[in-house]
Amino acid sequence: MNNNNTNNNSNRILLVDDEPDITTAFSLGLEDSGFKVDVFNDPIQALSGFKNGLYDLALIDYKMPNMNGFELYREIRKIDDRVKVCFITAFEVYYEELKNRFQYKEEDVRCFISKPIDIDELVIRIKEELNS
Repeated sequence: MNNNNTNNNSNRILLVDDEPDITTAFSLGLEDSGFKVDVFNDPIQALSGFKNGLYDLALIDYKMPNMNGFELYREIRKIDDRVKVCFITAFEVYYEELKNRFQYKEEDVRCFISKPIDIDELVIRIKEELNS
């Protein structure tokens, strides 16, 4: 598989959000746009099946029970440091505070998406991140 290919059909997305309504809506919209989407409502389960090179992008909710999105991000980075990551959140994100608190590198995480978001806008944001 050519990871530089910007054709959506080659892009596989890991979607992790504890709200089934969100994952259902997001996955249907993303799949309609040609992405392959693996959905998890539990971050622990998402991590258990995560493999190096499997995903082009991880779309992770910030606030989840058992493990928050940044904890999941750190664990994913230990397995695959090349996967692109977008965080989704239902509240205002203070980037500097989060950056300092969770000590992520800005070059690794630039993508924050606020809920609610229109599916078309979500697809645009993900395509931008995949092509960056």
